[in-house]
Amino acid sequence: MAAATDLKRPLILPAFDASALTHTFTDDNSPSQVAITINDQVGYFQSGIPTNQISSRFATQSNFDDDSTRTYENPYAIIGSDGFEASGSTTVDPFKNQTAKIEGVYEWVKMLICVPIALVRLVLFGLCIIIGYIATKCALQGWKDKQNPMPRWRCRVMWITRLCARGILFSFGYHWIQVKGKPAPRDAAPIIVANHVSYIDPIYFFYECSPTIVASESHDSMPFVGTIIRAMQVIYVNRFSYQSRKHAVNEIKRKASGSRFPRLLLFPEGTTTNGRQLISFQLGAFIPGYSIQPVVLRYPHIHFDQSWGHIALAKLMFRMFMQFHNFMEVEYLPVMSPSQHHKESAARFAERTGRAMASALNVVQTYHSFADYALLSKAVQSGQESLSPFMVEMAKIQKLCHLSSSEAVEFLDRFLAMNPDSSGCVNMEDFMRVLRLKPSSLSTKIFGFIDVEKYGIITFKEFLVGSAHVLKLPLFQRACEVAFNESDEDKDGYISMLEFGGSTSPAIPNLAMSEIHALFDLFDTDGDGRISKDDFFTCLRRNPLLIAHFNHHFMHKDLNAATGSEEMV
Repeated sequence: MAAATDLKRPLILPAFDASALTHTFTDDNSPSQVAITINDQVGYFQSGIPTNQISSRFATQSNFDDDSTRTYENPYAIIGSDGFEASGSTTVDPFKNQTAKIEGVYEWVKMLICVPIALVRLVLFGLCIIIGYIATKCALQGWKDKQNPMPRWRCRVMWITRLCARGILFSFGYHWIQVKGKPAPRDAAPIIVANHVSYIDPIYFFYECSPTIVASESHDSMPFVGTIIRAMQVIYVNRFSYQSRKHAVNEIKRKASGSRFPRLLLFPEGTTTNGRQLISFQLGAFIPGYSIQPVVLRYPHIHFDQSWGHIALAKLMFRMFMQFHNFMEVEYLPVMSPSQHHKESAARFAERTGRAMASALNVVQTYHSFADYALLSKAVQSGQESLSPFMVEMAKIQKLCHLSSSEAVEFLDRFLAMNPDSSGCVNMEDFMRVLRLKPSSLSTKIFGFIDVEKYGIITFKEFLVGSAHVLKLPLFQRACEVAFNESDEDKDGYISMLEFGGSTSPAIPNLAMSEIHALFDLFDTDGDGRISKDDFFTCLRRNPLLIAHFNHHFMHKDLNAATGSEEMV
């Protein structure tokens, strides 16, 4: 019966200093006294913002709160939040191929002229693939000791494949390649790092020095390519797995330390870019602390961008076959070593190397990372028209919020479910629909907390940074524990529908049963009709903004008190 009583229990909160408010606050559904810290931010209608810049869908919000002079409180202050910043997303797209389409008279005439040339090139490409594949299979036949370097006689057989790699480059129009500088001896620099622009990059390096490479596990299943990289004693890595990344670093250290292994080649950007910017470096090449030789690759062009951006591999290969000649420049930069005097960190070593490479390329290094490409790919799959709002410079966000790539992708899934408009923004109505919120003062405060710019719409970056900010608050885990324990009134380790309704009604008054059911189903992640502790924590990790539903449980509790040491399941 206690739970039934809770359904009717009003939320009565301690008083606050009214002088902290800058606008009038009234709400028929809430008492005039609140205890949540006020965030000194002006409301949705900031002075100086033309009303025609506000989304037309924002009119829906006015149905929820008629007082347009409302001050938007921070609903997460009680668990330690003082707000967050989410600067606008950059319009730079380091992954975009600039000439993905065939346009102009010159291009079409060139296509017609190059048809017979392309047929000859295709035959050469096919022959090189077949001969190289047979030679590689012969070199690998019967070889089982993959932990040690490939025997010398097998390496000699692999020279046939390396020559075939040069034939493949020739078939793609790279008749000559301009090289500046010289490769350093392996003893001086056991690791090479290079910017990554095209699938041509590893083919060139395989021909030039047959290095050991670090590659994604997915490459192993690729026809021909998988066989070649196995012969190169590839180090596989799953970038979404900490254990896999740790194993890869240990393998890099082991193979770089032994002179019997070939030198190692890493593309620290982790993915291909269009060559107009460098993106942030992964640290795998720099953690072992060995000397590194940076190499920069350029693909000068006028009519055809050779970068592997938002373009299918088959289409890119076709366009290369149809060029008279493709230009490629390779420049070996001076060897760089970590500073022993200052005990330089891997991050600082990577930053210094990045600056040297960016300077040689005459480009800037951005805070984009492989995680941005993963987000971009997800947005492309969902059919988004505008892609730039989904590139949020994840290297900076990961550093500030300690957010993993997989967590960022999950938050993007939630955001895409909110039906972003053509500009990549979400209005309040769709925001509430996905989070199973109903029009209320609390819902308005949650949305207002995320809507940093106060335009009545939210961007993916605002949603991502705001959600990550709440999720990573030091008191978030303790708040989840308290919320579950207070909601589980009969202490049986589960929250029933009745208990859940009683726990949420003080935060959102007048909830209909259908609305309670919808929110309950969101928390009941395994669908067994009750919310276990695992269900509860899983839901709040996916939707950390929903912790505000349970603020009334924290009002008279010290969340910093060490009253339990339970870990989130």
